[in-house]
Amino acid sequence: MDLPAGLTNLGNTCYMNATVQCLHAVPELRAALDKYRVDNDDAGSMSSAMTSAMKFLFKQMERGSTVTPIILLQTLHRASPQFSQVGENGTYRQQDANECWSELLKMLQQKIPAFNDKANEGNNVKKYNSFIEQYFGGSFEVKMSCTEAEDEEPTTARENFLQLSCFISTEVKYMHSGLKSKMKEQLVKRSETLGRDANYIRTSLISRLPAYLTIQFVRFQYKGKEGINAKVLKDIKFPLEFDAFELCTPELQNKLCPMRAKFKEAEDKNLESNIKAIATEDKSSTTEMGKDVETEDYSFENDPGSNNSGFYTLQAVLTHKGRSSSSGHYVGWVKHTGDIWFKFDDDVVTSVTTEDILRLSGGGDWHCAYVLLYGPKLLKKQCN
Repeated sequence: MDLPAGLTNLGNTCYMNATVQCLHAVPELRAALDKYRVDNDDAGSMSSAMTSAMKFLFKQMERGSTVTPIILLQTLHRASPQFSQVGENGTYRQQDANECWSELLKMLQQKIPAFNDKANEGNNVKKYNSFIEQYFGGSFEVKMSCTEAEDEEPTTARENFLQLSCFISTEVKYMHSGLKSKMKEQLVKRSETLGRDANYIRTSLISRLPAYLTIQFVRFQYKGKEGINAKVLKDIKFPLEFDAFELCTPELQNKLCPMRAKFKEAEDKNLESNIKAIATEDKSSTTEMGKDVETEDYSFENDPGSNNSGFYTLQAVLTHKGRSSSSGHYVGWVKHTGDIWFKFDDDVVTSVTTEDILRLSGGGDWHCAYVLLYGPKLLKKQCN
């Protein structure tokens, strides 16, 4: 098996290497960067330099041998000086990989244009300013209700996100419950109706699902005495396939139903054909793996870059091993095909299995999932 390119550690830069490997797992991002051209009027901006550095690095990685990401690192240091901090021994200090992830996306968001299909321009197609907003960005519908004044009209607002947070508490054992725990919360704020502070319930439901859903496990808590972001080692199970339906608004749920029905129909057909194949020992009738097949569109026709089913497949995992975000070691794990994944430990790349990925849920000093990247679950087109 040919192994993909690893990235050289330039002195505690595993946080950046792991982030880059996870983002490289998105084919649409690779294609968008490949098309990117520097605007001469903006060639000197940091966001332009960062986007060009990412494009150059992705191109180098396609060659399949170890790459030294010095240009991206230097650009990151200029754009965000906090990443260039040096320790007492003269080497770069370890940094928080999720902060690096957010910074890279913020820079790319400013420069990579959205994909707008000119053929559908007049068909109420949603317009976006950037590719990142289009393919990585979702939105919440946030409702605020006062529990002490029934006659006070609830307020509704829209909030955009580039990642969801999975909060870890004593009760949380699964990613899904960690996500839900903060989608309905109580808070105190001033009520104009009552003329005083009052109790409110803040309910957040997803009104737009992106094609690529990023989920951060809130594993680090600041401890003032030690002055560090201490790690929560608790075991939190995460799924290889994630269904976001329950987290969505009723309006979005209704829109997701047609594609979900197609998935159900396809699963029923596959089950039936596999049962027949087993009964007749006809191996050619079972699902063909590893071959290129035509798939259904995973986005709504009027919203390219969205997810039209609510179904996701885990594409990449960024893990941390250690006791604080500013120490330890970060590694990227990326899905290849079937049961095979690649482990990117800087310049050392090895193949692992799905079983190894499921062991990344935490609970000890082994690698713990910190950031998960889910991509759209693809549906094979059915033959008529």
